[in-house]
Amino acid sequence: MEQSTLMWVLFNAFVLSMLALDLGVFHKKAHEVKMKEALTWSAVWISLAFGFNVLIYYFWDWMSPGSIYSNKDASLAFMTGYVIEKSLSVDNVFVFLMVFTYFRVPSLYQHKILFWGILGALVMRAIFIFAGVALITKFHWMIYLFGAILIVTGIKMVTQKNKKLNPEKNPVIKMFKKYFPVTNEYNSDRFFAKRNGRMVATPMIVVLLFIETTDVIFAVDSIPAILSITSNPFIVYSSNVFAILGLRALYFALAGIMGLFHYLHYGLSVILIFVGGKMMLVDLFKIPIEISLSVIVFVLVLSVVLSKIFPPKHASVH
Repeated sequence: MEQSTLMWVLFNAFVLSMLALDLGVFHKKAHEVKMKEALTWSAVWISLAFGFNVLIYYFWDWMSPGSIYSNKDASLAFMTGYVIEKSLSVDNVFVFLMVFTYFRVPSLYQHKILFWGILGALVMRAIFIFAGVALITKFHWMIYLFGAILIVTGIKMVTQKNKKLNPEKNPVIKMFKKYFPVTNEYNSDRFFAKRNGRMVATPMIVVLLFIETTDVIFAVDSIPAILSITSNPFIVYSSNVFAILGLRALYFALAGIMGLFHYLHYGLSVILIFVGGKMMLVDLFKIPIEISLSVIVFVLVLSVVLSKIFPPKHASVH
């Protein structure tokens, strides 16, 4: 138990230190994130995730004594969960792009919104993860409900692909605007500013609120997806955290070329349906983690390759 507690403390200390380093050192001054910087940070986060997976492979028996997983199984579970969360986070990138376009957020301020948005997402994901694990542990039938949710979501992902964004109908934003005056002008990268002697909210906070509430919807999809692979809280949490931490860099690296990966949406749909079906069949046939990882990677690679072979008629992002 002491080692398990230490594992959680050290991991969260690492996450907080990386966030502090990111905002307090590398992005202390607001600036537009260029492709080179985004790709560099993407490589850093992916390398850290793979490095952490190596630690799990060699030290899992120390990190989690008494676990039902062997070092190899724990490592495979982490990697599969990370790949699932990383692939599903592509949908977040689509939403970020639409939100920033809708609110005309200057590129100079986008990183700060994503930083605080992702910090909030980490907290919400942790709540969803522990709630999900507790529900499955106490009520086994919940696994069928989660599986059904994933299958329905996978189908909706295809049928509602071109669904338009309408932030003004978001209940959280409507309630916020009811009680707080909101200016239409950006004031540097501040969330609040003074106008005529009174404190008002800037569009920055409205965009942040929309991103936070949207992530709740994504969490409803992504958490059950990874719970189809493992119900170990630490593996679920750590794989989620690494995927989310690399989300900002992924956005700045892919935002300009998202329209070129037009088949990726269908690939994500197939993945959700697959993991949903895996949960539905758990008591009849348990699909090995190695097979799950192979299927997920194959679907992702195939969707990207097809997008390259059959480019869209108009390679633009809508």
